[in-house]
Amino acid sequence: MIDKEDILERTGRGLAVFKHYINFPVRPGKNFRNPLYEDRIASCNIYYDRHAQVFKMKDFGNNEYSGDCFWFVGMLYGLDVKRDFVAIINRIVSDLNITIVHTGNNDMPARKKAVEKRIIMNENDNPIRKDYHTEVKPFSVAELAYWQQYGIKPDTLERYNVHSLKSFEGYNRSNKMYKISSSATEPMFAYMGIGFTKVYRPRNQNMRFFYGGEMPEVYCFGLEQLPNKGDMVFITGGEKDVMSLASKGFNAVCFNSETAAIPTSLIEMFDRKFRHIVFLYDMDDTGRNESARRMDELSSFHVLRMELPISGAKGDKDISDYFASGKSAADFQVLITSMLEKLYSQTMMLLKSCEMDYNNPPESSKTVVSVNGVPLGTYDNLLCITGGEGTGKSNFVSALIAGTLADDTQNIDTLGFEVSPNYSDKAVLHYDTEQSEFQLFKNLSKTIKRIGLPAPPDFYHTFYLAPMSRKERISMIRDSMDLYYHRHGGIHLVVLDGIADLIRSANDEAESIAIVDEVYRLAGIYKTCIICVLHFVPNGIKLRGHIGSELQRKAAAILSIEKNENPAYSVVKAIKVRDGSPLDVPMLLFTWDKQKDMHVSAGEKPAEDKEKRKKEELQGIIKEIFRSRKKITYTELVTELMQAMDIKERTAKSYISYMKTNGMLNQDSSNNYQP
Repeated sequence: MIDKEDILERTGRGLAVFKHYINFPVRPGKNFRNPLYEDRIASCNIYYDRHAQVFKMKDFGNNEYSGDCFWFVGMLYGLDVKRDFVAIINRIVSDLNITIVHTGNNDMPARKKAVEKRIIMNENDNPIRKDYHTEVKPFSVAELAYWQQYGIKPDTLERYNVHSLKSFEGYNRSNKMYKISSSATEPMFAYMGIGFTKVYRPRNQNMRFFYGGEMPEVYCFGLEQLPNKGDMVFITGGEKDVMSLASKGFNAVCFNSETAAIPTSLIEMFDRKFRHIVFLYDMDDTGRNESARRMDELSSFHVLRMELPISGAKGDKDISDYFASGKSAADFQVLITSMLEKLYSQTMMLLKSCEMDYNNPPESSKTVVSVNGVPLGTYDNLLCITGGEGTGKSNFVSALIAGTLADDTQNIDTLGFEVSPNYSDKAVLHYDTEQSEFQLFKNLSKTIKRIGLPAPPDFYHTFYLAPMSRKERISMIRDSMDLYYHRHGGIHLVVLDGIADLIRSANDEAESIAIVDEVYRLAGIYKTCIICVLHFVPNGIKLRGHIGSELQRKAAAILSIEKNENPAYSVVKAIKVRDGSPLDVPMLLFTWDKQKDMHVSAGEKPAEDKEKRKKEELQGIIKEIFRSRKKITYTELVTELMQAMDIKERTAKSYISYMKTNGMLNQDSSNNYQP
């Protein structure tokens, strides 16, 4: 009787078996394409397992296709390596024409010439059939209970196109049709894609996964369900992990296995969309080793690696097991915050020295007049505040910040603006790059005085960044936003007082574009409103310099604070609003109240002043448009106004109608316009 050891001894510990069935030259240690499926990347090789003392095949792109020569032959002929092992041995003996001669002297058996029977690889040979058929059925109660233990509900299964299968029909490597049916004790699920299906049998240890159709070159489950931008994306070991995370509100994807090759192009895409890319592989040896290898391979992208506090044993090795054990999204968020605390430990040590301590005021120093920023706008967007020195911007900023710190019982004067209270105690962050430490403390004191509190709330943080270099400032801002976002469960408002101080020159086009893009990206990632203070006096309804142009393009709104004709008052004018006409927005006044020792709202400027401003601004724009031409078509005029004023088409058309009515434009018979 020929046994396993006999074959291994006569085939060089299985190497000759691999060489016989693969119709191209292979040698240990050299990568090749997996002949068991249409592999496009050479990520497979033959190696010697010193522990088992046999040659094995390892597919680094798909761990399901790895094993010794007996497993390999079983895959070729659709045989189960455990149930059909005798048949596999007989097949090898027959195909390689092996004869074992047992003698009293233990003579080595003679090996006859192998019969040519290779895997079909050439286009001219008969192709392996890829067609398949699935019979879908409704999820049973027991099947839904299986998914529910991981927090995965029917809506999540539907979102990720996961179905329960009654049966699957396909073809093996010998082009013989086979059919697998599900049962109550062995359910079968399908991850369905375009032109292919990945079948999952959770209770079958021999063949948990198999495939139908033409698998894509890169299989990435969960890619279609990712948002356009976000804080964090997890790369997990399997589809169940992806859905388990999604059910808890976290973004995740997986590839075909933890050993699958990950295209750099996808990592680059994740890096553009997300602040963090985190590998969350299984806690067994394979998962730990592969996640460590990914960290090394993708170090240029600053990817992260998270380890779960679980044993790594079967049933307690991945994130779905973690949730199945009773852990919640809040428990997992604690792990995320802990990971970031370690990541930013050095940053926070440095930043702590910059945070204002209300109970330990700094020593008095020479006062420097500074311009502060004002929070105004919507989540995911930028609001720009601009104006000259001495216009009352610091107090305006103080009043608006106070509005975010107050509760429903307090009647706070926010200088005529409506400010949404911070009901959820999310972080409110104020970064100052220009004022002295003492002046910033005075402004902080004014904010606290306005809301009548003895000290700042725990979620309000003010930072003095003037001593830092420009490069250090943006790094500190970026890292601290990320940490406080997780520590406080979100960020309600960010004030960047002195955005031009984050770059070397406000007139450097490349630097201006880069810093505004980065700040805009942060607003989207953390779903907050970022107020950018620009220390320029605007030219009409346009901001100066390259950084001004970029903010004009990206900001949802721009406000200018100026001294009124009566210098006792400051006036707030809209330069840009995303929806509507800035020239139709009321101009609000505020002034100093000696009795209250703070600035207070003084109402709106008269309607005739708003009308006067509107005419003057439009006359200036028309003068620029017609500087080098005498007339222009209606369509061209609409386009010119949209570009000059950064407004929408409907607003530009309303301005044209207004200017015609008020005699600022004339229209001839050819539908051309002139001043």
